[in-house]
Amino acid sequence: MKRALAVLFAGSLWTLAATGAVPADPPPVDLPPVDLPRTAPVPGGVAVVPLGPLTLPVPAVRYGKRPVMLRRDGEQWVAVVGIPLAAKAGEHHLDVSVDGRVRRVGFRVRPMQYAEQRLTIRNRRMVEPTQKDLERIWREKKIIGRSFATFSPAPPPSLRFIPPVDGRYSSPFGLRRFFNGKPRKPHSGLDIAAPEGTPIRAPAPGVVLTTGNYFFNGNTVFLDHGNGLVSMFCHMNRIDVKPGQRLARGAVLGRVGKTGRVTGPHLHWSVSLNNTRVDPGLFLSAPPVKGAPTPPVAE
Repeated sequence: MKRALAVLFAGSLWTLAATGAVPADPPPVDLPPVDLPRTAPVPGGVAVVPLGPLTLPVPAVRYGKRPVMLRRDGEQWVAVVGIPLAAKAGEHHLDVSVDGRVRRVGFRVRPMQYAEQRLTIRNRRMVEPTQKDLERIWREKKIIGRSFATFSPAPPPSLRFIPPVDGRYSSPFGLRRFFNGKPRKPHSGLDIAAPEGTPIRAPAPGVVLTTGNYFFNGNTVFLDHGNGLVSMFCHMNRIDVKPGQRLARGAVLGRVGKTGRVTGPHLHWSVSLNNTRVDPGLFLSAPPVKGAPTPPVAE
């Protein structure tokens, strides 16, 4: 049986992994401090987990098998962790590694009960797809999954976003959804109602990963902000960007529409962190309130 070698490292107990697992590569050393998202260690939220002082070597961090964003916060390293909507409340842990030595750092996930939402969809195929539709959905799911799994090494310059469109907050994140009375997956984004043709802007700098028209999402753009932070914009009337294009904060990437599974024109905005859909409102300067207008977006 393989044995793990325990060593004392910088005052913490580290374990040399003997399982053959390869730790995540450490991030670049030059990590300037940034404004962090609001902490909400709940299913669908974000945990900011202290890892130790900056005098320690730069660690690499994983949550399960997924690499995690590392940032500076004052004089300490912190992990910025997306928590799955399906996560159970209780103790969770990160694997933090330096030079093959691994230690576990724990954090607690609090329970969260999201509200229900019941919608009537006139196009029954959007609730009960045909076999041909299901084949298309399966192909698109792979493309969408690859986009969300992106973990580019360049850290995002900011973790505070602007609202991507001028409108009204309509459907919050996390709603337990029922379409035509049938239960479906929870709402994994934030909906902003706006007139068709309203400009959609990049909430933070990023690179366009991919664009496409998908069965449920309609016209869609994926924007990579860096270090596993990815935005998805759905139901667009028009797409004005191409894959590989680098966008500044506030750059127009398309227009609000009603393509895909919708009840009216709006933007569905998802934010993914370490390939986990989290509440986009945590990255805004003020929490979104259902029915309230978004703060004006400067031209």
